[in-house]
Amino acid sequence: MTDFRDQSKRMSLGQKQELFMRLLPLLLIKAHQLGYDLRGGDLFRDPRVHGAAGESLGYGHRNSCHKLKLAIDLNLFLGGIFLQETENHRELGEWWEQQHELCRWGGRFKRPDGNHYSLEHNKSM
Repeated sequence: MTDFRDQSKRMSLGQKQELFMRLLPLLLIKAHQLGYDLRGGDLFRDPRVHGAAGESLGYGHRNSCHKLKLAIDLNLFLGGIFLQETENHRELGEWWEQQHELCRWGGRFKRPDGNHYSLEHNKSM
């Protein structure tokens, strides 16, 4: 596990955004080590389009960490085939969860979202 866990309970949003950017390259490298090709999905959901945090506008959860710059959706490809099932992300998602106590994988959500990788902030994931 990467040792970025100091004082995570008292981290500001900005500090969590910086932590997410430190951890994100490790996630991308791990995906490539597992043999996947990647195409990016949502990283930031602009509040002018999707509403402010807590507001439901457009698609996605009203408390989405995408609105806080703490989440990314990664589209996995293997041999040119787009892997769309949550189960396809399991190994990478479980690895992500081990990188920091705030790391969350969308495969664990009540309505699974396997390509979602985020950091928790104020109970938002």
